[in-house]
Amino acid sequence: MSPDLMIRPETVADWTYYPELLERPVPRYTSYPTAAEFVEESFEERQRQALQSLRGPVSLYLHIPYCQEICWYCGCNTGAANKTQRLGAYLEALHHEIELVARNLHSSVRISRIAFGGGSPNAIKPTDFVRLVDRLTVNFRLASPVLSIELDPRSLEPGWFLAIRGIGVIKASLGVQTLDPRVQAAIGRVQPREHIERAVDGLRKAGVDSINFDLMYGLPFQDDAILADTLDQSVAMGADRIALFGYAHVPHMIPRQKRIDVSQLPDQRARFRMAAQGHAQLVDAGYRAIGFDHFALPGDDLALAAERGALRRNFQGFTDDPAPVLIGLGASSISEFPDLFVQNEKNAGRYRMLVGASQLTGRKGVVRTAEDRRRGAIITDLLCQGGARIDADLLAMNRDRLVPFIERGLARLDGNVLALLAGSEPYARSIAAVFDAYRAGPHQFSSAV
Repeated sequence: MSPDLMIRPETVADWTYYPELLERPVPRYTSYPTAAEFVEESFEERQRQALQSLRGPVSLYLHIPYCQEICWYCGCNTGAANKTQRLGAYLEALHHEIELVARNLHSSVRISRIAFGGGSPNAIKPTDFVRLVDRLTVNFRLASPVLSIELDPRSLEPGWFLAIRGIGVIKASLGVQTLDPRVQAAIGRVQPREHIERAVDGLRKAGVDSINFDLMYGLPFQDDAILADTLDQSVAMGADRIALFGYAHVPHMIPRQKRIDVSQLPDQRARFRMAAQGHAQLVDAGYRAIGFDHFALPGDDLALAAERGALRRNFQGFTDDPAPVLIGLGASSISEFPDLFVQNEKNAGRYRMLVGASQLTGRKGVVRTAEDRRRGAIITDLLCQGGARIDADLLAMNRDRLVPFIERGLARLDGNVLALLAGSEPYARSIAAVFDAYRAGPHQFSSAV
């Protein structure tokens, strides 16, 4: 047994803290290869060929890169929605891109899901949202798609509830983050509980049957009691799903984060404790733990997908979406094809210029090799199913790197089947990273917990 195992480690809510296993930052693995491996070049022709080769069910993601107010912690591609002309020009380009992409699709392609994200989709007017959905309906072959939307409760005006009911949106995600006023002020997102309650009530009356709360731990001035109170309030407000993310402070990559007082951020031990206690609190409240940071009530589609082994992971996180292809529309959105990831031009101005010239806007991406797909399947199975079958060559190559996790009871290896064990949630990404061939490079990622 290793000498460091002789020291009794700290245990919090059934999770044991092994700081040496969390030292190395790791990706969130919403794709493999990750976005850090994307190369900058024109992917227009590859994008066109990939679109033209599609058959069967496909999902859409539409990106609205604007918010009424910019939160200091946010790493999304978004800007201030303070100029009507800017928003109008962007929506015009998005309408045009919808037409360009649709022209390249085979007649057998059917749209089974449509997700709207950002930024904040409700940075635009509800009437503009309706027009956007109309444009999708005219150009794509829709197969009674499941419609979902991300929303900012601070700017959710009553007209949005009418639009959501009329269009048939049934899933919504609210950016809540924290319900503590002091922490809200420290991250530039002040929103009283009344805003959240108003949003939940309006969405329920509009027919939305699954509401997700995005929450965060590791925020400035946040401690165990503050997080616990936010979780209690979220449960009381009836969230069907909760995503509990660890705040990633990377001001060298996201300049707006420089406004956050780094001296008030919890250290890694405190972050671990919050994650552990948050996990236990939500499970005790009746939620099923999904992967390493999502929670869902037993009757929610996400929980049902996890039960039947159909949980997947894409650029939106853990999902019950079974479609093998996701087409991204809008600036910076990413399309996921079996052998290709393509990201649209990130800058909204250049995006509009490309679309105005009737060009597909893929300007970054990566071709997925057979080896990428093999390793990606292992990483996805570990994170979504809690275990994976490992080919003999990969097992031989990485056995030594697995030993620390196996010795500490976080994983078990039976033959060539690697299983994650109870209490492994904070280490799941680190275990998955063992099979990531790209992690020897200089890329920087967020803390593993």
